Amino acid sequence: MGFILKILIYLYLCAAVQCVHQLSWVPCQFIDEHVSVNNEGHVETQLHHREAMLQFGQKEDRPINPHAITFLVTGSKLDLRRYVEDVEAEQLDCEIRRYSTEGIHVRWPVQGAKEYNNWFSCTLKHTKFTVNSFLRHASDQPPSGMQDYHSWTAIGDTETLITTVSMVIRTESPTVKAGLGSQQKLYCQFSLDHKGPDVTMEWYWQHRGERTRLFSHNSRSGQTQGTGVGLKSLAGGDASYTLPFTKMSSEGTYVCSVSVMPLFASMDISLHIEEPPRVSLNVGATLSLQEGAEQKVVCDAESYYPLDVEIVWYQQDPAVAGQRVGAPLPKVLQNVLLSSHKHNSDRTFSLSSFFYLEASLRDSGKQFTCSVSHRSLRVPIKKSFILIVEEQGSWLFFLTGIAVVILLVILIVLLSYLYSARKQSMQKKPY
Repeated sequence: MGFILKILIYLYLCAAVQCVHQLSWVPCQFIDEHVSVNNEGHVETQLHHREAMLQFGQKEDRPINPHAITFLVTGSKLDLRRYVEDVEAEQLDCEIRRYSTEGIHVRWPVQGAKEYNNWFSCTLKHTKFTVNSFLRHASDQPPSGMQDYHSWTAIGDTETLITTVSMVIRTESPTVKAGLGSQQKLYCQFSLDHKGPDVTMEWYWQHRGERTRLFSHNSRSGQTQGTGVGLKSLAGGDASYTLPFTKMSSEGTYVCSVSVMPLFASMDISLHIEEPPRVSLNVGATLSLQEGAEQKVVCDAESYYPLDVEIVWYQQDPAVAGQRVGAPLPKVLQNVLLSSHKHNSDRTFSLSSFFYLEASLRDSGKQFTCSVSHRSLRVPIKKSFILIVEEQGSWLFFLTGIAVVILLVILIVLLSYLYSARKQSMQKKPY
């Protein structure tokens, strides 16, 4: 019994510590709208950036910042803080906007909800995720009969609005970088504050004006079109889309959308193709040249995407190449030329960087390195060779030695031939 009591106390303390670290408020920008009709009959919208606070608590709580608009988020089945765990308030970019239901009036089906509501969208952005949510502010005022953005309810600079979270959509991958031929999972999860809603979930791909529907599912009719989303996972709120094989044509924006009347939430996920270059040299690890000789040295960067690539040649002493402290900086070569970009059939690019190396004894033993940088690489790819330069005199001595040996061989062959001929002629004489 005492052991169980200790466990319960431990769990209570852990829960208390977790509550301490939960967000209690987030500073936000409230992007307010003023919609009017000009003299020509066109609708004009003016945006006003206003200071606001997203505050979590109870209805009777006082505003943390009494000089700002407070969106007080009270308890519901959806706790927005659960979707932004392990981050501090200053790490989040918060934006709140009014949300128009385009004249559609639907009583939100949760216990205790009033007949009418004012809706706000709230976006929380972090470097690792994005969360979009809908805040519901109950109202006693019926719709005016016109589009709601024509008659937004005025909000004072220090007003407090009691809200609850009705819907959340989240992604862990707002930006995805993928190589060719890889499988990618585009994360998209959603939650609602009530069960059994009529949900329509869709995935779209769009790029440069094109828009294609990849997947759609309606929970009420059960109708499904397309592939890439598991229906069992979707029933639990996981609408993640699997891209089985990335191609150049896969690049673009993928839109995960969830519709529950009168709300429509969407999440944009950008997919960028990044293919690293293949780097090679036209010489081996060691290049031997005679003093004064010239050699064209080429560094090829092939099959990379996107276009931007940087190729730098430099020279240094291999003995200090691995030193981190006290080593002299490598000498960047200036006499380097670039080829034009080559467009490959798979829409990747290739580029060559080359220079003409004139062999000099002072460069013998030096290391020449080609360094290729590209946005797909964390560190540059480097290919190197060691230059060995031999003196001209040594070559002359070597060639002279070969010539002497050849002459000696010829002389021996001639003498052998003459001796053999003389011996044969003497055997033919009659005695």
